[in-house]
Amino acid sequence: MRHRKQTCKLNRTTSHRRCMFANMLKSLIANGSIQTTVTKAKALRRYADQMITLAKKNTLTARRQAIGELMIRFNTLTPKQQRAAKNGDTHSFNDDRLVIGILFDDLRLRFESRNGGYTRIIKQGHRVGDNAQMCVIEYLAA
Repeated sequence: MRHRKQTCKLNRTTSHRRCMFANMLKSLIANGSIQTTVTKAKALRRYADQMITLAKKNTLTARRQAIGELMIRFNTLTPKQQRAAKNGDTHSFNDDRLVIGILFDDLRLRFESRNGGYTRIIKQGHRVGDNAQMCVIEYLAA
């Protein structure tokens, strides 16, 4: 019996599921919305709301927890990447570093007065290959 088991396994191993949700969260924070299946979106909504709750705390501990949850690695930049970053070119290196800034600067201020329910799932049609129900998950405007 799976009583009080809240993890949606999605036919994946733990490490695969954790990496998949981290990548989906990074894309959701960076772009504001992503297109995925309804099952994945419903499972992702839980983690997306937790990220906003961490951002609203705005402490060093919350920032480190968000970095760990999103699996962001702060590797040192090569000299070529440092020059490009100094000139404002953000596409020449891994832009995972920018996700934390967006989360703790923009999204935190957007949802400052809201107590939960930060995401919206809009159902779309079915996928051509396997007829899976598709949807768009996005952060609310305010």
